[in-house]
Amino acid sequence: MKHTGLITIVKSAVKWVLPLYLFTFLPLNASAQVSYGYLSYERAICAMPEYADMQSNIEQLREQYANETKRAEEEFNKKYEEFLEGQTTFAPAIYSKRQSELQELMEKNIAFKQEARRLLNDAEAAAIKPLKERLNGAIEKIAKERGFAFVLNTDGDACPYINPAMGVNIEDEVINNLNVTR
Repeated sequence: MKHTGLITIVKSAVKWVLPLYLFTFLPLNASAQVSYGYLSYERAICAMPEYADMQSNIEQLREQYANETKRAEEEFNKKYEEFLEGQTTFAPAIYSKRQSELQELMEKNIAFKQEARRLLNDAEAAAIKPLKERLNGAIEKIAKERGFAFVLNTDGDACPYINPAMGVNIEDEVINNLNVTR
């Protein structure tokens, strides 16, 4: 994925900044009970009925790109074998022409692989976006209804401990809400 650096920065921020905030500023207002929700964002999004369809569509696209890449590699290999078989008998001009053709074909194949990877990443991002928007809407709705100050994402070991007296696991509620409001 393109955004792995950004994801790492966000995870680090969640791991260090949020707990620092929670333990530094929240005790100042100890008279007010702060409650929050938490869930695994990944499990919630994977539980959405649309997620399986999206994954299937992305997998079909991935297979199409893989098939085209394989076809192009086979074409290159065939031409390369023909080149090796005839290289001793080619006139110098033909030898150079065929060598240039192979180089060009190899560069096109590499460019296609890179473009396919980029297009696949873009397709995944575009396909997951409406699911994330819907999930975020369900989380926000439940958080507002319950009066939560915030909702933590427990993915990536960002929260090794959550006090059940202060936090509420809303994962099942969010998943149920997503399946009902579909």
